Amino acid sequence: MTIRRIFHVQMGREGGTERFFVTLAQAFAERGIEQAFAIRPGRAWRQEIEGLGEIHEGTFMRRTPGSMLALRRMRRAMRDFRPDVAMAWRAPAARLIPDLRDTVKVVRLGDYPRHVSHFRHLDAVICNNPSIAHHTHAIGWKGAMPVISNFARPVSPIPVSRAEMGTPPDAFVIGSAGRFTYIKGYDTLLRAVATLPDAWLWLAGDGEDRDELETLAAQLGIAGRVRFAGWQAEPMNLIAGADVFVMPSREEPLGNVLIEAWHCDIPSVATRTDGPNWFATDGKDALLVPIDEPAAMAAAIARLRGDTALRETLVGNAKATLEARFSKKAVIDLYLETFEALGKARE
Repeated sequence: MTIRRIFHVQMGREGGTERFFVTLAQAFAERGIEQAFAIRPGRAWRQEIEGLGEIHEGTFMRRTPGSMLALRRMRRAMRDFRPDVAMAWRAPAARLIPDLRDTVKVVRLGDYPRHVSHFRHLDAVICNNPSIAHHTHAIGWKGAMPVISNFARPVSPIPVSRAEMGTPPDAFVIGSAGRFTYIKGYDTLLRAVATLPDAWLWLAGDGEDRDELETLAAQLGIAGRVRFAGWQAEPMNLIAGADVFVMPSREEPLGNVLIEAWHCDIPSVATRTDGPNWFATDGKDALLVPIDEPAAMAAAIARLRGDTALRETLVGNAKATLEARFSKKAVIDLYLETFEALGKARE
C-alpha cells in the first residue's frame, strides 16, 4: 500500500500539538502526499496549511443542529476524498472519523486520553511517547499502538533584542513559551525568578491563567522584570533572544517546546515530566529538576548563569540528541511505514 492521500481532523486551538500538526502536514506535502483538513474556524495557523489541501471549517464537535449538519458535510467530504489515511489529533476528535472501509484510521496522541470510547473505528492509536502508550493500554485500548515521536520544526530563529522587550542590554534573561494553564507550571517559574536578583523573564504565550500569573508577578515584586509577550507568530525568536530556556510544566507527555528550543543555541532547564525524562539526560543535554520546586528550578538556572562551559556542553549535546532522535526524515519515514503496515493488515 502506497500512501497518497491523508485527511486530518484537527480540532485543537493554539499550542504545541497544533504547531506540530502544521509541521507534519508540511512535511507530508514535501513527500508529495495530497491532504485535506477539518479544523475549527478562526485558527491562527490556518494560513500555514493553505495551499496544502482543501480546508473544511466547522464546530463539528458541538451537539447543535448546525454543528451536526457541518459534521455530516465534513464526513461526506472525507468519503469523497477517499483518503488512504484519516488522522485525528487528540482523543475527542477521533469520534468524528466514520468507519471508512478502505481507509486506515488513526488518532495521534500527545497527551493522556480519559477513555477509549472515541476509538471504536480506529485501526491504531499513535502515541508520541511510551508513557502515553502505557496509559492508553491501561485504560482499555487493545489495538495497535505504535510510538512515533515528534521532530522539531525547521526553524531558523531571529533572536529578539533586549530593546524590543524593554529589557536592559546586560540583563540575564530567562525565556519560556506555552499556554498559561495550571499544568504548564508558570507560577513555579515566577517563584523561581523571584529568588534570582536581576534576572528577567520573557514569556511567549497566553491562556486562561494569564491574569493570575500577572497578579502573582506583582505580588512577588518582579512585575517590572517580567514580560508577558502574548502569542507569537514564531515563539522561538523570543526564546533565541534569551540566555536560558525553562520548561516548568507539571505534566508534559513529550514537550514539543523543549525540542524546538534546542534549535536556539541556548541551554535549557526542564521539569522531570514524562517527556524530558524519556528523551533528555540530566547534565548532558538539559538540566532536569523536580516538579513544583521553585528552589530547585532557581538553583539550576543560577548554575547555568555562572557556568559558561556547562552552557556550551548542554547546547552541543542537545543538537546531537536532536539529530539522533528527532530528525524529520526518520519521523516521516516511520509515519509512512506505519500507515503502510496498518493498510496491509486491513487487506
